[in-house]
Amino acid sequence: MSSRFPLLNERIYAPYKIAALVEVLAEQGIAPEDSLKGSGVTPEQIYDASVMTSVRQYAVVCRNAVTLSSDPSTPFRTGARLHLAAYGMYGYALMSCLSLRDYFRLGVKYHRLATPTVTIEWTEHADTSVWTFPDAFSSNLPHHVQQFLLEQQYTQHVTHLEDVAGRRCPPVLARFAYPAPDYAHIYPQYLGCPCEFDADQCELIYDSAILEVTPHLAHRHSAALLQETCDRLIGQAKTSSGVSGEVYQLLMRKPGVFPNMEAVADALKMTSRTLRRRLESEGTSFVAIVDDVRCSLATEYLKTTKLSTDDVAMLVGFSDAANFRRALKRWTGKGPGEIRDQQ
Repeated sequence: MSSRFPLLNERIYAPYKIAALVEVLAEQGIAPEDSLKGSGVTPEQIYDASVMTSVRQYAVVCRNAVTLSSDPSTPFRTGARLHLAAYGMYGYALMSCLSLRDYFRLGVKYHRLATPTVTIEWTEHADTSVWTFPDAFSSNLPHHVQQFLLEQQYTQHVTHLEDVAGRRCPPVLARFAYPAPDYAHIYPQYLGCPCEFDADQCELIYDSAILEVTPHLAHRHSAALLQETCDRLIGQAKTSSGVSGEVYQLLMRKPGVFPNMEAVADALKMTSRTLRRRLESEGTSFVAIVDDVRCSLATEYLKTTKLSTDDVAMLVGFSDAANFRRALKRWTGKGPGEIRDQQ
């Protein structure tokens, strides 16, 4: 089971990873302005949930960290700070799942929602359960930045499994496909297990006996609802990259407000003609994205609130409930009542 490597320029992630790294660097006396240099993100924005950032912007901050910090524990300390509660819907879906086997499976399925910096795969064997990172050094990022990201990634996995299990749950072995650095002795301190270097591939290995463990926040109804929400978010991937992604995110920032194409083009600093052409080159249109946003919002309101159909229609930009019902049927094949019954 594996996850797709992210598009580095997709601005679809809240800046929580950037904030964690900036905090760790600030504790070393490095000013946030210096940590963020060249990233296009300001110190004020790192705690603003409406700001969307990309993996590449995070990689810039990581590159700065490698240059500015003399402390090799920086990526480990950042990974240890990134608890699942910071990951929004993705984190809550993992914490409420019904077994650690589900946690491993869903961690891969929903990885795209977690500002992913590497591809992850999970394989269950007879005695072990193994995370692998097959393309850890295949991106265009400098090797030292990729190694920094991998050290953080391993620590995040250890942190997240503890969050889900509600107790320490260390791996049995960590393998790295590169020579031991001169600070190799700190790896076991953060990962809680023996570490091997010059391995054939990057792996984080757990005892398969943990797979039947029930997470301490396991909840059948919450798990179903949160996983369904994550499925919808993953389904929106078609509008999460390129210019179409920027339009989508702009429209989702103020639900219920639907600016016209000219206003959106102006916000993106281009003409409406250029916007139309760019969207066509990505196989979509402004109308299609607006419909997708309306459909996502309408489905969410119907499933998670007790608002009347008329109120939902108004919130997603329809003055006439009958037109809303027809549009909903066109988008989903279902009426409002059928969608509510799926809860």
